[in-house]
Amino acid sequence: MPHLDHDRLVFLALGESEAGHGETDHLDACVSCRGELETLRHIAGLGADTQGLRDLPDPPAHVWAGVLAEIDAAEKLPSLAEAHRQGLAGVRPQPLVEEPPGLPHRPPSAVTGDRPEPRRQRSSRPDGERAAPGPAPRSRRGRRWPRWATTVVTATAAAVIAMLGTVAVLGDRDGPAPRQTVLASAPLAAYGSTPKDANGAARVFADGRLHLHVANLPDVSGYYEVWLINPTTMEMFSVGVLRGSSGDALLPLPPNVDLQAYSVVDVSAEEYDNRPAHSGDSLLRGTLTG
Repeated sequence: MPHLDHDRLVFLALGESEAGHGETDHLDACVSCRGELETLRHIAGLGADTQGLRDLPDPPAHVWAGVLAEIDAAEKLPSLAEAHRQGLAGVRPQPLVEEPPGLPHRPPSAVTGDRPEPRRQRSSRPDGERAAPGPAPRSRRGRRWPRWATTVVTATAAAVIAMLGTVAVLGDRDGPAPRQTVLASAPLAAYGSTPKDANGAARVFADGRLHLHVANLPDVSGYYEVWLINPTTMEMFSVGVLRGSSGDALLPLPPNVDLQAYSVVDVSAEEYDNRPAHSGDSLLRGTLTG
């Protein structure tokens, strides 16, 4: 027997379905499938234990204080360019060429990272007049945070979002989720020329969903579709489609569906022919009771 499908193991771990005789024998003999099932049950148990979790404790005050202190320190750190300018501001550069004697001495300008001022042309204004002051230089662009500070902020934000998401998911439940109430069920058997080892089971839950388990469906060129049929009038409607030849599916039923009238569950093989009607090729069928 091939390994059990992962989706099937998930349903078994959640208690949404019970293992058949062949599946039980396989789990007893297959270490891989049995180990995966035990792992999934452990995870499901952890989820059930946290169903009643309503509020998460606030992080300690020193955590937020440390984060804010790191951010404040990052804002006060000068940029590399500014530190370089501050370090060279007090250094008096040596002239590369000696000035000829007789020329008035001009104090050298400090070495900075700014652009040198353009040479001033000789003014034609009288000595008493001064040129109007030019526009004030633009202020330097704001400093960017260091990369490590950005990482700290991002990690903190991610932790807060994850914590709030956990509360949002688990906060609406007061206790362990109750098991689904089954309104009706039906074993599904091979129909027509379908191989006899094809089988399945259908259960209608009180929340208005149809749980379907199928196994060993024959390969088809199209897809598998699930129907509810009125055996008296042979009227039918589609419930949904299945993803594979073996596995489980939860399909929503129309509200107020009459299960007394539409009591036959049918799984058919359909082609991609743009025809919504039943193909007439039924693989599995069973009658709901309960």
